[in-house]
Amino acid sequence: MPNIVDVTYSQTGESTKTNEMGMREMQARAYEARDAQYLLLKAPPASGKSRALMFLGLDKLKYQGVQKVIVAVPERSIGSSFAKTKLTAHGFFADWMPEDEYNLCTPGSETSKVKKFHEFMESDHEILICTHATLRFACEGLDETTFNNCLIAIDEFHHVSADVENRLGEVLRDIMDKSTAHIVAMTGSYFRGDSVPVLTPKYEARFTKVSYNYYEQLNGYTHLKSLGIGYHFYQGKYTSAIMEVLDTDKKTILHIPNVNSGESTKQKYDEVNFILDEIGDIVKQDSETGVIHVKRHKDGKIIKVADLVEDNPKERDKIVNYLRNIESVDDIDLIIALGMAKEGFDWPYCEHALTVGYRGSLTEIIQIIGRATRDSENKNHAQFTNLIAQPEAADDEVKVAVNNMLKAITASLLMEQVLAPNWTFKTKRSDDDESGPGEIKIRGLKEPSSQRVHDILESDLNDLKASILQDDQMLKAMPGNVDPEVINKVLIPKIIKIKYPELTDDEVEEVRQHVVTDSVIKNGEIKEVGDKRFVLMANRFVDIDDIHIDLIDKVNPFQKAFEVLSKSVTTQVLRVIQETIEATRISMTEEEVLILYPKIKEFIKTHGKKPDLGSNDPLERRMAEAIIYINDQKRKRNVEQ
Repeated sequence: MPNIVDVTYSQTGESTKTNEMGMREMQARAYEARDAQYLLLKAPPASGKSRALMFLGLDKLKYQGVQKVIVAVPERSIGSSFAKTKLTAHGFFADWMPEDEYNLCTPGSETSKVKKFHEFMESDHEILICTHATLRFACEGLDETTFNNCLIAIDEFHHVSADVENRLGEVLRDIMDKSTAHIVAMTGSYFRGDSVPVLTPKYEARFTKVSYNYYEQLNGYTHLKSLGIGYHFYQGKYTSAIMEVLDTDKKTILHIPNVNSGESTKQKYDEVNFILDEIGDIVKQDSETGVIHVKRHKDGKIIKVADLVEDNPKERDKIVNYLRNIESVDDIDLIIALGMAKEGFDWPYCEHALTVGYRGSLTEIIQIIGRATRDSENKNHAQFTNLIAQPEAADDEVKVAVNNMLKAITASLLMEQVLAPNWTFKTKRSDDDESGPGEIKIRGLKEPSSQRVHDILESDLNDLKASILQDDQMLKAMPGNVDPEVINKVLIPKIIKIKYPELTDDEVEEVRQHVVTDSVIKNGEIKEVGDKRFVLMANRFVDIDDIHIDLIDKVNPFQKAFEVLSKSVTTQVLRVIQETIEATRISMTEEEVLILYPKIKEFIKTHGKKPDLGSNDPLERRMAEAIIYINDQKRKRNVEQ
């Protein structure tokens, strides 16, 4: 199946160059904000967040009165990212030299690690590295004021949550409220959380935010030129389709489905063995490293495979240690994993991230894609492929399968927007008011009237789009059975109000206009003809200088998603999808009727008849349903009177 998303970059080399202090572009940007007490660093995988933290931590130790730096990572294997590093050799004023004694990302019980953590807090030592779990347990025995004049750095910050059940989030909020501690929060995800935000607005407002986006990172690479995102649909068991998308000539990380998911056969070891058998014959498994050597059926070539699905701690530690010390492109060819090798896992040579089963978390999707987007001499293209079950009419789970397919498609379109260059949208006030570089000026567009709206548009736009694109009601509107203006003016504002209940109606409208504008423009194709720019909207090219917000509101932001889906599946499967959506369609609301009523009058004037409930056009059917709704409401009012 062809890619849904294909993005090409300019290979400027800017994101990998270093300045006189040895800092790459993102690291220098983070360092400029080093005086902030609370710093939120949002940057893609491979942009150098670990080293950015080293620069920040050492500056705070020497110049800002901070006495200790505590680095917390989600799992032990990521702790190696913060190992001893010679920074003075590249121009910085100090080296990052944590002592082995206080690197707690090692095998052992939490009890002993908590004891070591408490010992560190009473010592003169400056740097400690631990897991999120160790930090949580250690804080249970400490007063928050113990962290006065300490820096706490939380890597993969999306593990924190505003949910009252999230212990790490509770620890962080207490430390912020009851101590003078500095906080550096780092994440490679562009989504704070798929359902519950990482921080409430009250706490988030206290952070200085530094963002380095995916486009800046990938456009500034030296070797990687393009990135593709595609989906492959199968029926039956995924193992029967795996070799259609697994190319062992490409350095690949294959994530098999969670055993609790519908795609899993519930026998994870059998799945790994089946995949290995499909590739070739096992020649040996190295007793020291755990690497499996497989002789391919197709040509007899020996490839090296890492099995991270294995639960035996001793065996898994062998292969994890081997992967951690990879130095050559020939050291491994394929990694098969289940829950591991997602965030914080560094294999620069990876060309293809292949994932079986829909991932409900967009944070997880962007982390998996990040495994393949490192810059490396062995590749000029990176690929993410999602192998997903196709719904079958006789299947009891058809509703779930349809929902997963729709979410997978919309997730890919959201990723396309994350990976594309950013535009700044402003109000066009006159014909002479021309757009500057990176700007598009829109007639009738409301500009932010408050700092809160400005902050949402500056930092949270992708997160808000994720909420919109993954909303169940919006997914039901995707096939075009809901008028675009209803989607843009009724459904989207409701989601914004739920996500940001503190906003006024005017502020909601300002956010709504910008999120719709950004989605429509980024989903549209932009062409330059001479000194003019045109964007494809609603199947026609429009001069960017003449765009009005009213025209944007008439465009269905889901249209491209459904077009993609229509081309990707058979007519029979498409009918199953449509029927499933029809069966659970959005009920009629007065707001939708108010938008549809003038369109109904225009339809009758143009066609000389009322909209037909049996029409093949879903919008005509919806207008016919609106007439039924109006008549029903009139009848109810007459009865009441």
